[in-house]
Amino acid sequence: MSKTTIQFIILSIVLVLAQVVVFNHIYLFNVAVPMVFIYVIIRLPITLAINWVLTVSFFLGLTVDIFSDTYGMNALSCTVLAMLRRPVLRLYVPREEDLTRPEPSMQSLGTAVYLKYLLTMTLLYCMLIFTIEAFTFFNPLQLLLRIIFSTLLSMALMVGVDSLMTPRSEKRL
Repeated sequence: MSKTTIQFIILSIVLVLAQVVVFNHIYLFNVAVPMVFIYVIIRLPITLAINWVLTVSFFLGLTVDIFSDTYGMNALSCTVLAMLRRPVLRLYVPREEDLTRPEPSMQSLGTAVYLKYLLTMTLLYCMLIFTIEAFTFFNPLQLLLRIIFSTLLSMALMVGVDSLMTPRSEKRL
C-alpha cells in the first residue's frame, strides 16, 4: 500500500469517528449540524477510478449511517456526491492537466478555486441529506436555514482539517 492510501484510511477512520461521536451531537441554534466526514470524498484523488470513488463513498456513508441510525441517508448522499465530484471540479478547473497534484487541495487548485469547490460540494451534500431527511418541503424556511448554516459550519471545520492535513513545508503564508 502506498503512503497516500494509508493516509486516506487513517483520515477516514478519524473523521467517521469524529462525526459519529462528536459532530452528530452538535446542533448550533437547532439548525447547523457539521458534516465533516465528507472531506474524505472531496479530497479523493482525481486519478482514482469512478468505481473506487463510488465504493469508498458508499461505505463511508454506510458506516456513518450504521453508527448514527440514519437508515441509508448518508450512504445515498455520499454516493450521489461521489458522482458529482468530477463535474463540479470541471466547473472550476476546465482541464485536469492544470492540477499540480492528483488530489484537490489548496496547493493543487489554489485557495480561491479550492474554496469554491469545497463550498459547492458541501452545499450539494447538505442539500441532499437534509432534503432526504425532511422528505418534504413542508417547512422550507427551516430546511433552507439548515442547509445554509450546516454548509457554512461544515466548510469552516473542513478548512481547519485541511490546514492540519497540509505538511508544514507546503503551507503558504
